[in-house]
Amino acid sequence: MVKAVRGAISVDSNDHKSMEKAVIELMNEISGKNDLKEEEIISIVFSQTADLNVANPAAALRKSGAYHFVPLFCTKEPEYEGALHAVVRVLVTYQCENDHRPVPVYLGEAVHLRKDLNSAYEC
Repeated sequence: MVKAVRGAISVDSNDHKSMEKAVIELMNEISGKNDLKEEEIISIVFSQTADLNVANPAAALRKSGAYHFVPLFCTKEPEYEGALHAVVRVLVTYQCENDHRPVPVYLGEAVHLRKDLNSAYEC
């Protein structure tokens, strides 16, 4: 069966090192909470807020040495009034058993994006 899980993380600073740290932390948490292995992942789509314009989260993940054969894509998050700044969001599509329940992960300031999910999916 094919399923997807979402997540997001705030990035401390608009630089390559902060982006790499945040993306790796986010993907480690998503993989861990969902018991995902790289070979089960079909694709990963990132979005980033406009203020994060120095580094690409897909490139940051690729640089980490993981997810060599997983298609990665990145896009700019739409800008709107009241939006949280310095955030990377992710959508991970993967293959799993039918009874697997995706566990979303929101870290740092991104917890404010989906407070309802964070309390509902505590592990």
